[in-house]
Amino acid sequence: MDRITVTGTIEGATPSQLAAAWLDATGHAAMTGAAATSDGARFTAWDGYISGETLSAGPPIVQRWRSLDFPADAPDSRVEIHLSAVPGGCELRIEHSEIPDGQGVNYQTGWVDFYLQPIQAWARRPRG
Repeated sequence: MDRITVTGTIEGATPSQLAAAWLDATGHAAMTGAAATSDGARFTAWDGYISGETLSAGPPIVQRWRSLDFPADAPDSRVEIHLSAVPGGCELRIEHSEIPDGQGVNYQTGWVDFYLQPIQAWARRPRG
């Protein structure tokens, strides 16, 4: 099983703002730019490419997580979202473990391209 960690600073957002958006389907979609659903525990993201279940609303947020690229017989992976206040914003650390062998490098890039960078842009936009 592969394990990766992605860390970045989100300027202009607090840990509580980021956590609330992460766990809310509308907020998640606003942060990432892709459709998300949630019934409070079960969720989908990126137009159904990702699905899973929130095990803990945190801190840290803990989720069972899988993508359509997982082999059918692969168990769900584990994602932990750690949020810490830093001057001017929030540090976001994503720890993703129990990834099917050989897929970690793809998710390392994916977390940056499809989460970290869009969330940084979301945090810079005015929110009412």
